[in-house]
Amino acid sequence: MLLKIYNQLLEHFGHQQWWPAEKKFEIIVGAILTQRTSWKNVEKVIQNLKKKKLLEPKKLFQLPIKKLEGLIKPCGFYKIKAKRLRSFLKFFIDKYNGNLEEMFKTSLDELRKELLSVHGIGHETCDSILLYVGEMSVFVVDAYTFRLCKRYPLIYSKDYEEVRKFFENNLPKDVNLFKEFHALIVELGKNYCKTKPLCEECPLRGDCNAIGVNDLSS
Repeated sequence: MLLKIYNQLLEHFGHQQWWPAEKKFEIIVGAILTQRTSWKNVEKVIQNLKKKKLLEPKKLFQLPIKKLEGLIKPCGFYKIKAKRLRSFLKFFIDKYNGNLEEMFKTSLDELRKELLSVHGIGHETCDSILLYVGEMSVFVVDAYTFRLCKRYPLIYSKDYEEVRKFFENNLPKDVNLFKEFHALIVELGKNYCKTKPLCEECPLRGDCNAIGVNDLSS
């Protein structure tokens, strides 16, 4: 069932080539800053940090908190996000000396526990880092994924871990497939499977209409 959905979405949207970034550390910063805001706003911050040559772990960490807040202000909730970014940077520098190669020598399960223990790093952000930066086979679940699971329906659960394991247990352990599927679900949610779904235009309409997705509002 999941592979069928994947293939339908891939045929409709094409390859998404996520995550858009020049360097791996940039993906981590983006994953932390993109919470509760649009990617366009995060891009503004990323480009600003690049211009100022500050998109490096130790340089960012050494910034006074007020300066960091000012630099990331376009992405919203900047005071909270500055603290979250500082928390990750402290962990990353203290434990791995700011070295991504060293960090990803850690096993998936152990590193996942470490990242989830960092203040402000939730499940979605953690798994985005593991998948898109570490090339580790963990499926990223977001609000669009929960919506798809409810409407299709695939699994009735609001529990992140339960939904994550459902995808991982029912798909080939393929990092590129996990990346592509996550990105395709985001496109589906942004364009068709909205809060008020556009079911008649949706690439999954045949299957979803058969189970009454139009009766579901979220």
